[in-house]
Amino acid sequence: MTRERATALGEVILPAPDLSATLAFFTETLGFRLSAIFPAEDPEIAVVEGYGMRLRFDRNFEGAPGRLRLTGEADTLHAPNGTVIELALPDGAGEVPPLRTEVEITEGGDWITGRAGMLYRDLVPKRAGGHLIASHIRIPDGGPVPDMVHYHKVRLQIIYCLAGWVRLVYEDQGPPFVMHAGDCVLQPPEIRHRVLEASPGLEVLEITSPAAHSTLIDHHLELPTAETAPERDFAGQRFHLHHAATASWHAWFVPGFQVRETGIMQASGNLADVSVIRCDEGCHGPRLAMVGAAQARLFFIVEGHMTLDLPTLGENRLITGSAMILPAERPCAIVDASAGLEFVEVGLY
Repeated sequence: MTRERATALGEVILPAPDLSATLAFFTETLGFRLSAIFPAEDPEIAVVEGYGMRLRFDRNFEGAPGRLRLTGEADTLHAPNGTVIELALPDGAGEVPPLRTEVEITEGGDWITGRAGMLYRDLVPKRAGGHLIASHIRIPDGGPVPDMVHYHKVRLQIIYCLAGWVRLVYEDQGPPFVMHAGDCVLQPPEIRHRVLEASPGLEVLEITSPAAHSTLIDHHLELPTAETAPERDFAGQRFHLHHAATASWHAWFVPGFQVRETGIMQASGNLADVSVIRCDEGCHGPRLAMVGAAQARLFFIVEGHMTLDLPTLGENRLITGSAMILPAERPCAIVDASAGLEFVEVGLY
């Protein structure tokens, strides 16, 4: 099929034994507009347009009446010709479920194939009551990524590069750029973007709220955009890219550890923060309890291992690739850490 044929206007054919009543329902009740009707003296066919579609009602067609899904407050209507009209909010347009967390530790797990051929591993299977999804994502082979310009219906989305590199382009943010291991991006709600190319073995950590959200393709916007607007506001947030290579480390509040801040807190409008913590020399013996102001904290071990002591749950060893989410009221203390340990801490507010 040629591109011209694929983009030409098509029609969905529906039966309409009572053409007059069916036409009145779709135009007067649902707001479609009449585009064509014939023959004039005794109409047998009428074409209407609306909601991005064309419907062809044929008085002599004997096929199924079909089911349409339109945007609107939840309801179900029945047209005179038998067509069922399902009114619903757009996918992913519902409210973000409240954050409900309990201690979850994830090691290993199954990889599933997701959008654009990328592999996904679920890090928080219970998804904090639907409030968030945390994924470990891989592109094993590298090369060009079969992605399209798209955006997400989300409240929050963070990408942290764990290994390799990936080339991306974002709406209003200038030409494509490369994220390397240790770099972090805040993708504000509905910013258009595209993954262009990845190194073999690319791995990223992605945190998104809510867990159930829509990805929509934008067939009209070309990236990069001609103009740039790096400070553009997207629902109270702005795009932010943290470069690990130019960032500084300073002492963490737990002795023997260092921290690298990413600037995600300010860019996200105080919805989330991302810190990278390392322990170069390793440590043994109880350390200070890690207690923060966040409603929940997610830890992901990038390299090495550490053991955390949680009241009532005892000691838990986290190794490379392990993840753990903790509710706000759950303090924990580092019992030991390997030399060269590095982990990411995501705070949710």
